[in-house]
Amino acid sequence: MNGLLLPRRPSGRSGFTLIELLVVIAIIAILAGMLLPALGKAKTKAQVITCMNNHKQLLLAWTMYAGDNGDRLPYAYAQDANPNTSDGAWVQGILDWGNLSARDNWDPKHLIQSPLYKYVGGSMGIWKCPADRSYGINTARARVPRPRSMAMSIWMGGNSGTDGGWGPTWKVNTKMGDIVNPGPSNSYVLLDEREDSINDGFFVVTMEGYPNAALTSMVDWPASYHNRAGGFSFADGHSEIRKWVDPRTMPKISPGQIPPGARQANNVDIFWMQDRATRKK
Repeated sequence: MNGLLLPRRPSGRSGFTLIELLVVIAIIAILAGMLLPALGKAKTKAQVITCMNNHKQLLLAWTMYAGDNGDRLPYAYAQDANPNTSDGAWVQGILDWGNLSARDNWDPKHLIQSPLYKYVGGSMGIWKCPADRSYGINTARARVPRPRSMAMSIWMGGNSGTDGGWGPTWKVNTKMGDIVNPGPSNSYVLLDEREDSINDGFFVVTMEGYPNAALTSMVDWPASYHNRAGGFSFADGHSEIRKWVDPRTMPKISPGQIPPGARQANNVDIFWMQDRATRKK
């Protein structure tokens, strides 16, 4: 036969055997198992960084507000009669865990009405922890992320400047210069509140019995979005994550059910918040 001789094809079928394929799948599964926790940790760390940055930006707006208004702090809560004015609350609107279709659960309009809004450069995302996955249901019946997870300590600005009935013997800071005991580095202003607890703009930690930890009670519930920890920002401008210790601080979240206030004797988490809230007049 003239011409080049072509190589003969090997007899039999080329490709992976079943055992080889199973080995490859097992290796991929092992690598994925090693990689996914690392990716999860990276995501969690990114959320923490973003949350702390949000706190700092909003706290800067709070500080600038005081600087423009004779050292006076915005109210932690007030009626919605005066949006965008210097005599209103730091934020308007009331979130409603029992009715996710309530407008404030999905419409950010109440953030735009805040007297702090002009200081944040139109940024809407800084009012919320990125790890908060709660949602409202808008008029199109679509799920929409809730606009806010932050609340303000009642002892910073108060209920229209008063204690709101939560402790007449305890000091409400109404001016920046009032924050002396505890000082700015130990006085929290904003914190992330649980999605089933947050409603109006202020957060109540009752000072009842302080410093006797045996008398601690939970009124409003702090968030634990960061692996059993929640975000706080302080009057000196720093923010931090607080890791909760007592399991009573983190009860199970149930759809539509708002956790009631409760006596929680010797809850070290409540005591930690009390210790960084206010002191007697």
